[in-house]
Amino acid sequence: MNLLYVEPYYSGSHKHWIDSYKQFSKHNIHILGLPGRKWKWRMHGGAITLADEFNKLNKKFDLIICSDMLNLSVFKSLCNYNIENTKCVMYFHENQFSYPWSPNDPDIKLNRNLNYGYINYTSSLISEYNFFNSNYHQESYLDEVKKYLNKMPDFQNKNSVKIIENKSSVLHVGCFLEDLNSIENQCIKPVILWNHRWEYDKNPDLFFNTLFDIDKIGIDYDLIILGEKYSDYPKIFDEAKDKLKNKILHYGYCDNREEYIGLLNQANIIPVTSNQDFFGISIIEAVASSCYPILPYKLSYPELFNYNKNKVNFYKTNKEFKDKLINVINNIRSIKNTCNLMSSNIINQYDWSVMTKLYDSTFREII
Repeated sequence: MNLLYVEPYYSGSHKHWIDSYKQFSKHNIHILGLPGRKWKWRMHGGAITLADEFNKLNKKFDLIICSDMLNLSVFKSLCNYNIENTKCVMYFHENQFSYPWSPNDPDIKLNRNLNYGYINYTSSLISEYNFFNSNYHQESYLDEVKKYLNKMPDFQNKNSVKIIENKSSVLHVGCFLEDLNSIENQCIKPVILWNHRWEYDKNPDLFFNTLFDIDKIGIDYDLIILGEKYSDYPKIFDEAKDKLKNKILHYGYCDNREEYIGLLNQANIIPVTSNQDFFGISIIEAVASSCYPILPYKLSYPELFNYNKNKVNFYKTNKEFKDKLINVINNIRSIKNTCNLMSSNIINQYDWSVMTKLYDSTFREII
């Protein structure tokens, strides 16, 4: 089959996801993408630019897969006859109803933050089918759409929520894990890992303030800080660089995967403090590298990491987070087998070796 992926924000996890699927899939996948910057303009203008690029291809595809950053209504209206009778499906990495904005974004004060959710809503309504990267994501999206429509003065179109729900399902993100769990982690000193984007929704304040407290009471550990940094990032990262400089083994983004894997294999604890995460690729990668996860009991984590069987890994309050982290640091030598067991029993199901077959058959069924 010939598949087209349309991505206004071809960067970061979006880019890695489709590039990996293209590498392993038996289908032919063509990518239309724009650089991952200025996300608001991408959600408005990206559909116009990408429709023009689609028309230049002058080619028919068996299926068109669209990112949640695409305004599907505008895209389809501007495409030529080559899109006729071709099904378009949405893949939701995230959504603008639930995604927390930076507190410094001026649009929040100006009440201009509902329009982007509306783009997601109309796109999911016009698509032939919608895929969400976790059950948590699908349920929270539908719930937020209901809340959004309830704010409208009349003609609220509440039946549209059921229409969207009836043509939606979960398709977890595929992850490239084979090179991560091929090397056994030999580290016996506690090495804490941050490998997420440097953004407010990842709640770095709780992460680093907890480390500051632990450092004050003399508990020893090392620290690896990875992840992509943007021009507007939480300044607590600078504070951490100064206060924890004697503990930091690495600080900053990795330019290549080999270096990234090497650093993951030096770490053995991944404390997660995120306020928003629709899946959690970076955490899956860390656990696949035998890092012990400390997870909040919310978002997608109970679903992905099987809360019923791994309750010891979850916390519900900030105090419980701190207490669990101290306990893991003090007992780092005894947690190794737990990490390996979780990796083999839970994490490997998300590897592309498994997920590619599911993706290929799922998209074939849609057609």
